[in-house]
Amino acid sequence: MPHLKKHLRWGDPLKRMHHRSKIHILILLSFFLFLSGCATARHATPLELLPHVKISGLQDIRAISGEPSDTFKNDFISLLEQEEKEGFSFFDFKSVKTYSMLAISGGSANGAYGAGLLCGWTKSGSRPVFKIITGISTGAVIAPLAFMGPDYDDKLKEFYTSYSTKDIIRLRNPRIRIPFSNSIADSWPLERLLEKYFDAKFIDAVAAEYKKGRRLYIGTTNLDADRMVVWDMGKIASVGDEKSQELFRKIILASSSMPIAFPPVYFKAELANNVYDEMHVDGGLIHQVFFLHDVLKGFDKAIKEKGIDTRRIKFQIYVIRNGYVDPVYKEVPDKMIPIAERTVDAITNSQSVGDLYQLYMFNKDGNGDFNLAYIPATHITRPKELFDRKEMIDLFNLGFKEASEGYSWRKSPPGRDAVE
Repeated sequence: MPHLKKHLRWGDPLKRMHHRSKIHILILLSFFLFLSGCATARHATPLELLPHVKISGLQDIRAISGEPSDTFKNDFISLLEQEEKEGFSFFDFKSVKTYSMLAISGGSANGAYGAGLLCGWTKSGSRPVFKIITGISTGAVIAPLAFMGPDYDDKLKEFYTSYSTKDIIRLRNPRIRIPFSNSIADSWPLERLLEKYFDAKFIDAVAAEYKKGRRLYIGTTNLDADRMVVWDMGKIASVGDEKSQELFRKIILASSSMPIAFPPVYFKAELANNVYDEMHVDGGLIHQVFFLHDVLKGFDKAIKEKGIDTRRIKFQIYVIRNGYVDPVYKEVPDKMIPIAERTVDAITNSQSVGDLYQLYMFNKDGNGDFNLAYIPATHITRPKELFDRKEMIDLFNLGFKEASEGYSWRKSPPGRDAVE
């Protein structure tokens, strides 16, 4: 992978904007604080131990966003070496290798758009076999099905067109349970769906693709650390026991668990006979879409030392933004809840633009081809509930139609043309 650099550092404007956005979200949600009751005693994993603890007895299965990971770097080097053994020589002057990668964003019920786009892409006959796929939030549900390819398009369509709010969450009694709870709803219906779609047979199939050299990554937010955690799902799947399969589903649940609405997901962490607990929630709290450039520091230098010419490695990255990127006009009622919802939407959309620019700059600096899809501003959704089945069907059909007719991928984030 050429020029995998940490383009945007913590002091850069986009990073500062990103942190301000998170602060605004927390301020917006602070009016829920009066609902909190007696807190349960916890033993959270200290920040400095996060890269070293075992989760479900497994180690070296994840990376902490913003921190270089030798495990991930060495794994990518081994992928290139595996390619060489299978017939592509990096030492042949004329050799060129192109990798296709896919990053799928958050967006809650709007994930129906990305699901439809992938299914329509299959129908068009131009959908690649992706070397690497990342997913976050609702993208964490889409990504494993997309990773397994067109054979799972029916499952993808079913998940995003057959269910509504009652099939995803169960609201808690506001008088009895909410004052003493960590969320306004239970997520056990979603857990049952994840068990249905990501059963042992499916996870074994992911493991088989992992052994072929393909990679699947899911992002969650460690709420204590205020960091995104990137999980190597193929490596977890390859363990092959019931415990690892449970962890596979639990990571997807955590990435999909919107704070306040959904309860956080806890992971047991162990190190040197000490036991900790980690509170994880929706990965979209930190990033709406992601790749791995901030955990692969030193990768370019390492592969050059092996004599590999990065100029002969090319890649295409496709980004599916399950939401809006352009401003969308909606008249907002003069009531607290609609104002809060609109505010969160505006912040989330602005955050997504910053994430898209990070991916764009990562590609622009190397031999990358950037491709972006998102919900057009002309399609206005008016959901009557959190997961409105009718609206989701409409979004699925929109994505399917656009892709099946030959999607016109955007080659840069919004506004980029205006400054070039």
